[in-house]
Amino acid sequence: MALTENVKENEAETAAVPPRGRTVRRLTSPDAASRSKGGQRFVLLGLILASVYSLFPVYWLVIAATKDRVGLYQSNGLWFSGWHLWDNVQQVFTYEDGIFLRWTANSFLYAGVGSLGGTLIALATGYGLARFDFPGRGAVFACVVGSFLIPIALLTLPLYLLFSAIGMVDTPWAMLIPCLINPFSVYLAKVYTEATIPFELLEAARIDGAGELRIFFSIVLRMMTTGGATVFLLAFVNTWNAFFLPLTVLRGEENWTLNLGLYNWSGKRLESGIDVTSLVLTGALLSIVPMAIMMVAMRRYWRTGVTMGALK
Repeated sequence: MALTENVKENEAETAAVPPRGRTVRRLTSPDAASRSKGGQRFVLLGLILASVYSLFPVYWLVIAATKDRVGLYQSNGLWFSGWHLWDNVQQVFTYEDGIFLRWTANSFLYAGVGSLGGTLIALATGYGLARFDFPGRGAVFACVVGSFLIPIALLTLPLYLLFSAIGMVDTPWAMLIPCLINPFSVYLAKVYTEATIPFELLEAARIDGAGELRIFFSIVLRMMTTGGATVFLLAFVNTWNAFFLPLTVLRGEENWTLNLGLYNWSGKRLESGIDVTSLVLTGALLSIVPMAIMMVAMRRYWRTGVTMGALK
């Protein structure tokens, strides 16, 4: 009897185990399926609302830039009333002897050169913190992370006093030097280095006789293309949108950025029959075009970089 019962129990267990190669399908209850669909719809609705909230200012700016003086003040602000965009653009480029083009060149200089140099420094610093063991490495990294808590506005006045003492106020160096140091970029570079640069590859390069500089420029930088592009893009956008620092360290109009120049225009009234408000709105629309082109051109890099940083 005992043997017969054991045989029956083994047969029951064998029948409970699904055959190899087959997938057991578990039926989902209608309530769980409806809750899942409801959650997806709620998330989709939230994303749609967030997209509308983010794009609505751009939509309004595009509408406002196409209007003349009368349409700007007397027509519906959320729809077109005539098409005067090209006239407004022409006035922006010719107003005050074309100073807008000078401000655009200054913004490209500060954002492009400063971000490129800051990216190179950040990648080198992050690589050193991630792949070199030296006394005080933990303290250095703690200082880098702790500097995130210091707002840039608190550093602007000390920077102004320092640049004033060495005679760099109202020069391009007053904007370029602060752009070279970005603790957040160093943190991102360290994270990317830990995720993409294996110790074995560096050891193999050292065994083959490669120096540290050659390893960094020939191996590390090439493997850090995605991370470097992400760091550069974030630094470029941050410098392009900077306002308080150029307001403090730049005095002459020939050294101003786009944001500072448009802010100066916004404080003026109607001059020589030209509505300065239309100039400011059209100039603001033109100022976001370079960033939009940069985002589209580098979307392959920053998408991968952001995803890698999130997984890390």
